[in-house]
Amino acid sequence: MQDILKKIRPSRTELQEFSKTTTTFLDKLNSKLDGAKAILGGSGAKGTWLSGGHDVDIFVQFNFKKYASQTTELSDLLEKTLRSAFTNTKMKRVHGSRDYFQFTYDKLAFEVVPILKINKASEALNLTDISPLHSVWVNKHAKGVKDDIRLAKQFCKANGLYGAESFIGGFSGYVLEIMVAHYGSFEKLLQASSKWKVKGTIDPEKHYRNKDMVHFNLNNSKLNSPIVIVDPVDKLRNAAAALNKEKFMMFKKLAKQFLKMQKPVSDFFVKEPVTLAKLKKKAGHHNLVYLEVTALKGKDDVVGVKLLKSFTFLQKELVGFDVKRSGWDWNRSKTAIFYYILGKKELPKFVLRKGPPVKMKEHAKDFKKKNKSVTVEKGFLVAKIKTPFPKLEEFVADALEKEYFVERVMGVKKVVVV
Repeated sequence: MQDILKKIRPSRTELQEFSKTTTTFLDKLNSKLDGAKAILGGSGAKGTWLSGGHDVDIFVQFNFKKYASQTTELSDLLEKTLRSAFTNTKMKRVHGSRDYFQFTYDKLAFEVVPILKINKASEALNLTDISPLHSVWVNKHAKGVKDDIRLAKQFCKANGLYGAESFIGGFSGYVLEIMVAHYGSFEKLLQASSKWKVKGTIDPEKHYRNKDMVHFNLNNSKLNSPIVIVDPVDKLRNAAAALNKEKFMMFKKLAKQFLKMQKPVSDFFVKEPVTLAKLKKKAGHHNLVYLEVTALKGKDDVVGVKLLKSFTFLQKELVGFDVKRSGWDWNRSKTAIFYYILGKKELPKFVLRKGPPVKMKEHAKDFKKKNKSVTVEKGFLVAKIKTPFPKLEEFVADALEKEYFVERVMGVKKVVVV
């Protein structure tokens, strides 16, 4: 495991550069703020970030007494200050429960979020107000397991399980921090996952005496995830609310494989790039549809959802070709990869469509008008319908022009059907 940690733990140089840049950034911003203070947040504040690229979360805490009545105006106030502090900087305002700002400063990507300064979760007027309390809890309860948290994050990243965005439905960084702190190590987390039950509960701070109290206090929208992780700093929040059952079960499966060491340890921590050559090999004697899709511009979560919907749409369209395996990969760049491994390369040239019983005269008459080559089988009308695109290549080309797909992507760069 030490070999893995050497690759994912930030080097001394990285840490020094990160500290220098964030300190300079905070000093510059705080010199322009009045009635508010900018602080480091996220994994940077917790010391749980991974080597090789890091987005810096900055929270600007506005004085609660002074600004609580102006909570909807915090983004506007912050924008003025940011533009004053960082002149000639290209800045992106991102819409959210409160708008926040993204821009690059000294080669690091910064995300600056306006919040109200609170002392406990019950005071929050917006979910983001609670974020600094997460850092405090993690730093208090995970002092000796920061590297284990890094292992958990890399394990999930490599296997497509990391991220609470709706198009991923995986484990957020904070959830992994909670669980590693709760169980005591990365390996103990994996061992514990074998005992996780669907609709089970993890309550690190023991906010509730029993599971029934959890379900009584949290509303149904927060209980849809396969497991409930009671936020240590907010007993009314399920920290794992975004987790879906597919990613939950996949984590359990991979944890079991890891503990049995069915393959080299490094394989669990390295994401295999999705390439056409590898997919051709994976498909073997089956057929393959490979697409390079250009993503729309916009907020990652919105773009990701549209890509997922377009991928799922094509999968449903291709069901007649016997989908054996499919998947998609997108690293938030301009291009996403969709692939479908299929058991058939051609559909029947004609299909039989069953109509109404002959005795339902009005319906039968209407069916005959709409269809040609109508016969009677066992008292029912049956129409012989020509398949418009029986060959896979033609079928795919037609599907890619359908409105539902076209509206959710910028375009298709490459199509390979083999």
